[in-house]
Amino acid sequence: MRSIWNGAISFGLVSIPIKLVNATESHSISFRQIHTEDGGRIRYRKFCELEDREVSGAEIGKAYEDADGTMIQISDDDLAHLPIPTARTIEIVAFVPADRIDPLQMGAAYYLAAGGAAAAKPYTLLREALKRSNKVAIAKYALRGRERLGMLRVVGDAIAMHGLLWPDEVRAPEGVAPDTDVTVRDKELDLADALMDTLGEVDLADLHDEYQDALEEVIAAKAAGEEPPEAPGPAPGGKVLDLMAALENSVRAAKESRGEEAGAAEHAEVTSLPRRRPTAPEEETGGRRTTAAAKKTAAKKTTAAAVKTAKSAQAKKAAAKSTEKSADRTAAKKTAAKKTAAKKSAASRKRTA
Repeated sequence: MRSIWNGAISFGLVSIPIKLVNATESHSISFRQIHTEDGGRIRYRKFCELEDREVSGAEIGKAYEDADGTMIQISDDDLAHLPIPTARTIEIVAFVPADRIDPLQMGAAYYLAAGGAAAAKPYTLLREALKRSNKVAIAKYALRGRERLGMLRVVGDAIAMHGLLWPDEVRAPEGVAPDTDVTVRDKELDLADALMDTLGEVDLADLHDEYQDALEEVIAAKAAGEEPPEAPGPAPGGKVLDLMAALENSVRAAKESRGEEAGAAEHAEVTSLPRRRPTAPEEETGGRRTTAAAKKTAAKKTTAAAVKTAKSAQAKKAAAKSTEKSADRTAAKKTAAKKTAAKKSAASRKRTA
């Protein structure tokens, strides 16, 4: 790896020659600016405003613009001889526990490579001292025209340095947190813990940039004259009304994604929001109310049937009595008719005699 800075680590009276090497690299796809009408490249040319001509990189230097507009030239030689001890030295000023460093301060990462065979022994001494103490070294160094703060720590068999922001460069989180009073219940925390346990840990080496993969597919398709792949539709969403239900569904989805048995968290009790009572009797689903209504309906039907049967029996009885009276009247008429006929016959016989 190519070094970007050469200097030394100052460790008390010990000086360790080192080379600064970038510890990270970018895989981002870069684009060029073009003229959309004909595809021509858009280029930026550097012109001297006094001579009105394009100048090369070798002719370009640095300058500080004063308040009145005066340009004060600063050469690389001026920067190399700054009157500070960290111009070419990473000066260790303290050793502190790693948790004392706010992650917000951490910036670019570098590897510190030993600068030659003579640096091997003091380099190894500093590395092993850091390992045994479980601490990190805080150092000051100068790079790219300014003094910076750094943190040295052990990574494998090497010493790495993270550039740090100065404490006054980290802004306070004012106005970021919600300004309303929110109460979080223990049951909600239990379910959130269950979701964290279900998601578990991940090997960071398995994570990759899916955006870049998709961008490469689009570029390959366009280069081949094909239509780029369709973008997936947005994930279905909705208004979350019940935080507990949302957490429970998240636990279930996480378990399903890991091939585990879906269900609520084992150690969390989920309480749903109270449901609104039905406004119509037919909307109720309680077993007791349904059974009582059925019994009441059946009783009404039985009573109506009994009344109907009684009325039918009374009607039949009345009809029977009416028939009986009619038969008695008919028999009486027949008897009277017979008596009348007998009297007429007897009278006729007397006249004849």
